[in-house]
Amino acid sequence: MDEAQIYVRLGEIFEDVFDDDSIAVTPELSAKDVDGWDSLTHIRLILTVEKAFKIKFATSEIGKMENVGDLVKLIKARL
Repeated sequence: MDEAQIYVRLGEIFEDVFDDDSIAVTPELSAKDVDGWDSLTHIRLILTVEKAFKIKFATSEIGKMENVGDLVKLIKARL
């Protein structure tokens, strides 16, 4: 799976988790850019990503993520 495919899948996940189809999933996108992206929604997002891609993240990795680009790098490393 290449980066473009990962971003397409993440777009679907963001739409589902945030119930908002207007979110443009870009490498720079972060929690401060999305209404309703709080700590609980972040947990739900990470769990949904793990399930969709059939991967698991370490807690330390999750804590280091600053934006969607970091998330994509982690997903690519796991696939």
